[in-house]
Amino acid sequence: MMRKVPAFTAIIIGVLLSSLNWLILTLGAGTPYIVATLIVLALGEVTQAPRYYEYMSRLAPPGQQGLFMGYAFLPIGIGYLVGGRTAGWMLHYFGEVLHRPEQMWYVVSGLGLLTGALLIVYDRFVQPSEAATAK
Repeated sequence: MMRKVPAFTAIIIGVLLSSLNWLILTLGAGTPYIVATLIVLALGEVTQAPRYYEYMSRLAPPGQQGLFMGYAFLPIGIGYLVGGRTAGWMLHYFGEVLHRPEQMWYVVSGLGLLTGALLIVYDRFVQPSEAATAK
């Protein structure tokens, strides 16, 4: 379905879809909500991930595709370093302090939407031209 969509547009759609899916958990905490969230998350990931690596390999100068593919894992490493503490803080604050754990998902979705917005800004103002990435 996304084959004819430009790679960077597919990345943006996937990020936004994956970000908005967490709002399903604000509607309820039962099994159907969790299953729906996982299905929408999987759709967002399937939309974004393959095109992300395709984009990274095209962005690389000739002979440096491997290096750039390694850089593609940098966000995963940063998420590993930052995610645990952030999630623990949010669970404590929203769950134990406010007694409103479902509100944590607004923050998670907001961060994802911010990422999507920054990707759109990058796409409009910073992204190298197709001619530059083709070289």
